[in-house]
Amino acid sequence: MPSNLLLFVRIFRGENAQLKILRLYAALGIIIAVCIGTAKMAPLEGSELAVIQANGKFTNNLYKELAKQEGNVFFSPISAHAVLSMAYQGANGDTKAAFASTLGVPDNKLAANGYSKIMDRLNSVENVTLLMANKVFLKSGLALQEEFGKTAKEDFKSEVQQVDFAKNVAAAQTINSWVEDKTKNKIKDLITPDSLDGMTRLVLVNAIYFKGDWLSKFDKANTRKMPFYTSETVKSDVDMMFRKGEYKYKFDRDLDAQVLELPYKNRDLSMIVVLPNKKDGIKGLEQKLAATDITKVTEGMYPTDVEVFLPKFKIETTIDLNQHLENMGLGVMFSDNANFDKMITGNEPLKVSKVIQKAFIEVNEEGSEAAAATGLQIRVKSARPRQRDSAVFEANHPFLYYIMEFGGDERVPLFKGKMFNLY
Repeated sequence: MPSNLLLFVRIFRGENAQLKILRLYAALGIIIAVCIGTAKMAPLEGSELAVIQANGKFTNNLYKELAKQEGNVFFSPISAHAVLSMAYQGANGDTKAAFASTLGVPDNKLAANGYSKIMDRLNSVENVTLLMANKVFLKSGLALQEEFGKTAKEDFKSEVQQVDFAKNVAAAQTINSWVEDKTKNKIKDLITPDSLDGMTRLVLVNAIYFKGDWLSKFDKANTRKMPFYTSETVKSDVDMMFRKGEYKYKFDRDLDAQVLELPYKNRDLSMIVVLPNKKDGIKGLEQKLAATDITKVTEGMYPTDVEVFLPKFKIETTIDLNQHLENMGLGVMFSDNANFDKMITGNEPLKVSKVIQKAFIEVNEEGSEAAAATGLQIRVKSARPRQRDSAVFEANHPFLYYIMEFGGDERVPLFKGKMFNLY
């Protein structure tokens, strides 16, 4: 008897357009069900370094999939990578091998140990609020296999809570309440009641939350309407922020783009904006970045005076990840050949049915706000005067951006996006 796995990700609106802070939130949930029928820190090393490097490659691979469609893109790669790494712990056989290849981590225990260290570090940063948490919701009367349960608790720092999934409304409320609490009420309704029933066996959830201010805020008095070009001839008027100050910056000839770092109060966290030199250069930039490690993107940046023009923006996305993950090599987890026999006691076969991510980001003068949530279910089978001595970074056409944590010489992409249009 086959089983299905459903993964949901959701991003929620911020409080309003006048927020004076930067906030990022992400939640990732895995639901396992059974159905009858077919600052800069010290250099990193070991498992933590391996997982961070793997997450960087996973970010590029997933973005390459998401960018096949036109329009804005926004997602949390670490949220998706973390929750899939939890599912990896319960996989076996060819399914385990597929996780190893797609996640870029050759051993599931290496992934677990790496995330244990990553979570410890992310949850202890200063001057901002950054939280990453996991939880296992298990059907009442069932038990996790000993090894999976130990890994979930000790490495993924996850609590285990018994839930009666047959009472689907109450069960969904229990799960969603935990997510809301961990994301300061920014991520709601991650799990819908109709995704749960008496056949549901397990729900794994990951939540990531970030709140912080820019190190150097933009003055609202300098924000004015300016054109944003989606092509050489198509444009729309947007609220363009402006600030002149010292930033890390570089002109990258290989990428044919400018790169700018906008730090938060904790300088271990920054927004990196990559702006192609040509108004229609986003496709070419995406192709070049597809095989470029994020550390190379920020390599060679230097502090200099920069005139920064950056639009205020708000993006919400809902992404069905099934086909994307299949294209990346995880198709077996959706098939009747899926093997998740290391998760719970008993002999019920499981497989993944759906993976969805919803995400949200808002950027304004004093910061930005972002959120993402993912769930997975398994069942039985205007222009201003410019100074000549300043670099000018005018983001008035499509660009890419990352929200990143700097771990030693490594970059941890917490969120990644493409601003393509603002209308």
